[in-house]
Amino acid sequence: MTLPHDAAAQESLRLLGYDTANLIAPLDETTHDVAIVGGGQSGVAIAYALRRAGVTNVTVIDAEEDESALAWRARARMRTLRTPKTVSGPELGNPALTFSAWYDGVRGAGAFDAIDRIATSDWADYLTWFQRQVDVSVRRGVRVTDIKPAGAGRLRLHLASAEKEWTEDARKIVLATGVSGTGTPNIPHILSTLPRQLYAHTADAIDFSALRGRNVAVLGAASSAFDAAATALESGAAEVHVYSRRPELVVAPPTGARPNPLVQDVFHLADDSERWRQNVAKRASVPPESVERAAAFPNYHLHIAAEWTSASERNRQVVVAADGTRSFDFVIAGTGYQQDPATRPELATIAPFVARWSDVYTPAEGLASKLLGSAPYLGSGYEFTEKIPGTAPWLADLHVFSIGAGNSFGRPVGDIPSLRIGVPRLADAIARDLVLADLHRARSVPAGAER
Repeated sequence: MTLPHDAAAQESLRLLGYDTANLIAPLDETTHDVAIVGGGQSGVAIAYALRRAGVTNVTVIDAEEDESALAWRARARMRTLRTPKTVSGPELGNPALTFSAWYDGVRGAGAFDAIDRIATSDWADYLTWFQRQVDVSVRRGVRVTDIKPAGAGRLRLHLASAEKEWTEDARKIVLATGVSGTGTPNIPHILSTLPRQLYAHTADAIDFSALRGRNVAVLGAASSAFDAAATALESGAAEVHVYSRRPELVVAPPTGARPNPLVQDVFHLADDSERWRQNVAKRASVPPESVERAAAFPNYHLHIAAEWTSASERNRQVVVAADGTRSFDFVIAGTGYQQDPATRPELATIAPFVARWSDVYTPAEGLASKLLGSAPYLGSGYEFTEKIPGTAPWLADLHVFSIGAGNSFGRPVGDIPSLRIGVPRLADAIARDLVLADLHRARSVPAGAER
């Protein structure tokens, strides 16, 4: 059954010439012009943007077997989006593909105006609808195990599923891998020696129902930590203790000024010293609604200026020494992510060639940060750059559109606010590179494909 908002979406795509022919000349030895790793909101939006640009030989792969395991459904524990409802998303300027168009189509005219924030579950449902409208297929259950150069203008993806292993070649690869990005969840050393069944990171698929009647510690006091704490409390945890090493909780003002999006849009053009200074100055905060959600429970406890000095296993519990000694049945680490490419198995082959920030910039005294320094130093098209110039020019064909690009672009790349300007910028860079590489064998535009 075609609903009116579906028909409007399809008509808008027809009017914009979305079904244009592929404008990139095929190469016999290459499977894909572009391979996108990650089938979440960024991966689908990038494929949509590339198709609009006339780059249609694109594949999108995702390691998760089923859409239900994607971040917005499995690991986004806030009730509503933190992004204001009016911020543009993956529709890239097409009003018929906006969340508001979908929401009014499903709930009735004026429904979008009546809500204050977008419910997380509604956003997940909208993304499913959006993917269907733009006709982007995602090959699920496909993991990347390695990436290697495979000759001039080609990269080789080593892939695996539950049944087999194989390789495919692509001219361009985009890593749209969300919050894990080019690294991994940041597990503090104090937790890493504990039995794995006694702790989890907020990135993990946590069985909160198993925490009913249990005492839970949450290490960290940013958004994901408080979302996990509230979810544990709502699931019946006996007690939840949130620990912050800071002397005070950093709560975002409910109606305070937000970062100027135009300034963020040109962040990558600032010099390295300014970008580094701004990244160091950032302080992770927690929205007031996340704090209030947890604080509504009498069995919630907040510990500030309470750095953990030890954590050890005793009788299947975690004994924590901070502002006193307490025992917990389970620990949740809301401690963010690190972005060193060498820590991701599928990037191990290429990591030695990749420039990190520490390779290209030495901060002033007092501004050093190992975490920031280990992140990749990207070019203006989100591409990896070479640690030693001239040794790995093929790195320019690997693009990062995930949190791993945050240091270079000044915002959480892959989050909703980054899509409006970031996805078109990335698509333009990819199309430009492909066309320039093909000038020696340029072909005419197929009949009917003129735009």
